Amino acid sequence: MSDRDTKDHGRDADDPELSQRLQALEQRLSESRADAEGAPDQPPRQGTALALRLAADFVAGVVLGAALGWGFDRLFGTSPFGLMVFLLLGFAAGVLSVVRTAGLVKPGPAGPDDIGDRL
Repeated sequence: MSDRDTKDHGRDADDPELSQRLQALEQRLSESRADAEGAPDQPPRQGTALALRLAADFVAGVVLGAALGWGFDRLFGTSPFGLMVFLLLGFAAGVLSVVRTAGLVKPGPAGPDDIGDRL
């Protein structure tokens, strides 16, 4: 270190205003840490809620497709083809639901049955 660096460093350490500011900062930090430690658990964030909704939409599509396929097979005796077909349809429906909920698909053009046309 040069002489100039040591002089500036020594001068800063002796500055009473700087010392007061450092003490005030340390006090605010300790209060903030104490508040953070004593704070109750925060509710789940919006991202977590969206992730759970997306997962539920996907699982519901797959489970519903499997249930319909199993019922179709039991009713018509087409085992295992009904289960396979409806399971794939349920998977596709689950993926489509997730993509729509996430907002990754643009809405289609407005048709004559849309409510917006009547307003």
